[in-house]
Amino acid sequence: MTDHAPAHSTPSDDLAAAFQIEGWPVRGRLVRLGETIDTILSAHAYPEPVAALLGEACALAALIGSSLKFEGRLLVQAQGNGPVRYVVADYGTDGHLRGYCRFDPDEVAAVSQGFARPGAKTLLGDGVFVMTLDRGPDFERTQGITPIEGESLSLAAEHYFQQSEQIPTKVRLAVGSVETAEGSQWRAGGALIQLIAGDETRGSTEDVWDRTRALFQTLADDELIDPTITPDVLLFRLFHEDGVRLEGARALQAQCRCSKDRISGVLASFDPAERAAMIEDDGKIRVTCEYCATVYELEPNEVTAAG
Repeated sequence: MTDHAPAHSTPSDDLAAAFQIEGWPVRGRLVRLGETIDTILSAHAYPEPVAALLGEACALAALIGSSLKFEGRLLVQAQGNGPVRYVVADYGTDGHLRGYCRFDPDEVAAVSQGFARPGAKTLLGDGVFVMTLDRGPDFERTQGITPIEGESLSLAAEHYFQQSEQIPTKVRLAVGSVETAEGSQWRAGGALIQLIAGDETRGSTEDVWDRTRALFQTLADDELIDPTITPDVLLFRLFHEDGVRLEGARALQAQCRCSKDRISGVLASFDPAERAAMIEDDGKIRVTCEYCATVYELEPNEVTAAG
């Protein structure tokens, strides 16, 4: 089949955008991550299954966070008693994204012996999926929690929307590495569709939803992460008979929120005896950001001054 996507140009990578199917009571969003997710996942020596789980969390955070109508942050977290203790993706409405995973290497290796890549439930075990909205210091954080179910965080997200907002939702997430001229690069993608409730004008929307879900299920993982398939072409493949348009594309970038001043402020909150214990043989304190792995080197008197 030849792809004839709309003529208007949309960036192919590191973006989140809404899409609309012409005349259908369905809204959708699409995320494509190239350099952004490669930067996040390459900051640590994650085993492949752990990197894939964190990639899913980051794609999901961008997918949902990019729809927010206020300035702030969305945190997507999952934690449990499995080989991966904790995964978090932090999306800012400025398009900045960061993420981190805490795991036991030996336990991850033990569950990675099969032919299939272990997924969310296997890696996280019994635990919870959490989404937190942070609108800044003037507002209370709002949080939704659901159990971890299934081998993809997409299922946890679907259950979250069904439980907390009663919105029928389908989510697809994909993470993988591709070979480029510069070598192997991590990529991630995500797509989401939601049913807009029927009313007197629309009537029942269930038949349209059934059709949309059926088409959505044909979306393959490799299509979501293939750098040669543009977002326009991807959507055209899914919904070309009905007309689909991409709108409001927002650029995404790997950007940690750490800084030397932030680190100094945190250290200044410690008891002086605790800070003294952190001083290394050369007289300096070193702190590594768990997100981006940047190492900050401080003189003890700098920390005191920051406090």
